[in-house]
Amino acid sequence: MSFPFDRFIVAALLVVCLLLAGRAWLREHPGYDPWTPLSLEEQPGWATPRKLSALRADRGLCRAFLDRSGIDKTALAPTGSDSCRRDDRKVLAAPAAAEIRLSPSRPEATCAVDAGLAWWLRHGVQPQAEAIFGSRVVRIEQLGTYNCRRIGNGTKGNWSEHATGNAIDISGFVLADGRRLSVRKDWKGSVEAAAFLHAVRDSACNAFSTVLSPDYNAAHADHLHLDQANRTAGWRACR
Repeated sequence: MSFPFDRFIVAALLVVCLLLAGRAWLREHPGYDPWTPLSLEEQPGWATPRKLSALRADRGLCRAFLDRSGIDKTALAPTGSDSCRRDDRKVLAAPAAAEIRLSPSRPEATCAVDAGLAWWLRHGVQPQAEAIFGSRVVRIEQLGTYNCRRIGNGTKGNWSEHATGNAIDISGFVLADGRRLSVRKDWKGSVEAAAFLHAVRDSACNAFSTVLSPDYNAAHADHLHLDQANRTAGWRACR
């Protein structure tokens, strides 16, 4: 009569051992653990996109991520009004933390944009630059973050994410060895340059809600548009 009970005990012990082993594995692979707070050191896993998406919806989570990553989280006072009010505003500090300069310097955007830049630079831009060119990116050229306008610059339609500083347009990259890569000139340029620009576009899709490139339309022929639109369904646009 004790045999079924013994089997139950053994099975229960096996389940406990499996759970403990699984938890230990998740601790070593936080990219697959949805309960571990996102860290810049985390190697990407299936849970990482969900964690990045959560930063767009929760400013507290976003600032905590910047703090854990050693990135200045200091917020600026809200400014603007109506559809162009910027109540989430800070100087982008992630590039400086990655020893990269933005040109023009010190643009203002949302916490989510800064967090996306931090992740993209660490896990996308620098690895691709080193793999393809054997040199790191030291400067990123940008066309702006804030512009109180609608999509397409029209008088009707949805407001652009630029209207609230929730986007940044990247036009070029400068390497430590002096080489400059321009989205306009190099998107279909040399094999190496084009491969780098396409690779960093693709990697940006993991860090941002929307990524638009020259492959999207003529309006984006000279830059990569990166924004952190907080969509309720959590879907991303990568073109």
